[in-house]
Amino acid sequence: QVQLVESGGGLVHPGGSLTLSCAASGFTEGFTMGDYAFSWFRQAPGKDREGISCISPGDTYYEDSVEGRFSISRDVANNVAYLQLDDLKPEDTATYYCAAGLLSLCISMGEGDYDYWGQGTQVTVSS
Repeated sequence: QVQLVESGGGLVHPGGSLTLSCAASGFTEGFTMGDYAFSWFRQAPGKDREGISCISPGDTYYEDSVEGRFSISRDVANNVAYLQLDDLKPEDTATYYCAAGLLSLCISMGEGDYDYWGQGTQVTVSS
């Protein structure tokens, strides 16, 4: 059972930056982090959870509202996925979730494509 633990959230001023981390463990024997797609979702108060970025064995994806400001990466050797958040805006305020699925491409940002989820980390952007 893959387990995901997010960290790095916090309170930041508009224009500021944060780095979110997602530590992964418990991969099925024969599989590594590199075999999985890792995605970041976020849920703002009163809104549905939305997928904003993905990194897979074959590609990466950014939702339009974060492209150019956020950057996804991963350290396969240490089983950690990252989301660098730059130029943060108040509308980026949300709980951010890491998710993993055995996908070769970021073909979908549907929640049902991901089998494993972290508990979330809060990002608040406010002056």
